[in-house]
Amino acid sequence: MFNKLFILFFLIFQTFCYGLEPGEILVIANRNAAKSVGLAKYYMDKRNIPDSNLLHLWVTDKEECSRGDYHDKIVPMVRKYLREKDPGKKIRCLVTLYGVPLKIKPSEMNGKEKKEHEDLVGRSQALKHRFKAAKDDPAESKKALEGELENLQKQLAALSREDQESALDSELALVKKEGYPLEGWIPNPHFIDFKLEKLPVSSDEVLMVSRLDGPTPEMVRRMIDDSLETETKGLSGTAYFDARWPKPEPGKKVDGYAFYDRALHLAADYLRGKNGMNVVLDDGQALFAPGQCPNAALYCGWYSLGKYVDAFQWQKGAVAYHIASAECSTLRNPGSQVWCKRMLEEGVAACVGPTSEPYVQAFPVPDIFFGLLADGHLSLVECYFAATPYLSWRMVLIGDPLYNPFHSRSSLLFHINQKHRLPTANQKVAKTHGGNA
Repeated sequence: MFNKLFILFFLIFQTFCYGLEPGEILVIANRNAAKSVGLAKYYMDKRNIPDSNLLHLWVTDKEECSRGDYHDKIVPMVRKYLREKDPGKKIRCLVTLYGVPLKIKPSEMNGKEKKEHEDLVGRSQALKHRFKAAKDDPAESKKALEGELENLQKQLAALSREDQESALDSELALVKKEGYPLEGWIPNPHFIDFKLEKLPVSSDEVLMVSRLDGPTPEMVRRMIDDSLETETKGLSGTAYFDARWPKPEPGKKVDGYAFYDRALHLAADYLRGKNGMNVVLDDGQALFAPGQCPNAALYCGWYSLGKYVDAFQWQKGAVAYHIASAECSTLRNPGSQVWCKRMLEEGVAACVGPTSEPYVQAFPVPDIFFGLLADGHLSLVECYFAATPYLSWRMVLIGDPLYNPFHSRSSLLFHINQKHRLPTANQKVAKTHGGNA
C-alpha cells in the first residue's frame, strides 16, 4: 500500500509540480463577437500574459456551434498556433473568452439518416401507444414491449449522435489529440483517481481549459477583478455543503449519488478549521433556503434542476458549483434560472457546470476539488482538472484559471490517501443521471 501511495504522490507532483504561470496560457477570443477581443486584452494585461499569447478566431457568436464549425474554424487555428508559435510546448492552458461558443452540437444527419430517424420516431410513438394500452395485458407482454421500445430508443440516440454533444472547452482540452472517438467521454489523465490506470490519452496530449464568460462583458470584468483582489488577502467566509443524506459508515462501498453525497461530507470534514474558514454542512433532504447562507465563500450541493435558490450572500471571490443536469446550458438567456448563470449574476468569481446531461459521475469530485483549492498549491484550473474524471464531454469551468484564493502550504497527502473510488477510467457512459434520486 505504501509503495502505491508513494507512486501516486509522485505522479501527481510530476503533473502539477508548480503552479500555472501567465506565459503558459493561450487566450482565445472571437473577432465575430463584440467585446470578446477587448475582454481578452483586459485579462491579459491584468495577469501579465504576453501579447503574443492571444489567438483570434472567426466563428459564430452564438452559444452553440456546429461540429463542422468546431473542426473547420477552431481546431485548425489552435493547432496552427501551437505548432508555429509554441514549438517549446510551453502552453499548458487555454482560456476561452466571452463570445466563443459554449457548446458543440452533434454531427448532422445526412438525408438517408434523417429519413431513417423519422421512421424510428414513428415506430417509437406507435409502440408507446401500444404500451399504454397494454396495462391490462400479462406482465410478459409489457416486458416485451419495454424491451422493443428500449431498443428503438438506442437506435434513435445512435442516429442523432446525442452522445457527441459536448461543451466546447471540454472538447478543446483534446485539441492536440487526433482520431479519438466523439461518442461519449474520454478519461482525463490528470484526474487523481486515474493516475495509475492505462488510458487512451496521455497527460501530454491534454491542455487544461477554463472560460472567462458570463451574461454580460461587465460581469466578466468583475470576475477578473474579484479574483485578483481576493488573491491579495485570501478568501474568507463560510463553506456551505448541501448533502442529502447522513455520512455513510467508514468503509461502506457507495457509488452514483451516494458517492458524490459522501464526497460533500469529506469536503466539509477536510475544510473545517482550514484557512480560518467556517464550514456548514446540511444532510437533510431540503436545500438551503433563501437567505440561509450569509458570507458564502465556497459552495457545493444538489439538487434543484434549472432553478437557482437565492440562499447565498456571496463573498467576493467565491467559488461554487451545483450538482444538477444542465446548470451551464446557457449563460445568456435572460429568463434562465440555471445555477451557473445565476451564481455569476449574484457575484461568484468561479463556478462549474454541465452544458447538458453529463451523468452524475462526470462532475468534479467535491472533496478533491475543494480540498486542493483550500491547500493553496494549485491554481483553479489545476484543481479542476485534478478533480474532473472525463473530457470530450459536457463540463465547463468558468473562472480565471490562475485564480488561487488560498496560499497555505498544506500537504497533498490527504487527497492521495483517500483514493477516491470512482469505477474505472474506461467504463462506458453509465446511465446514472445528475438528476433527482
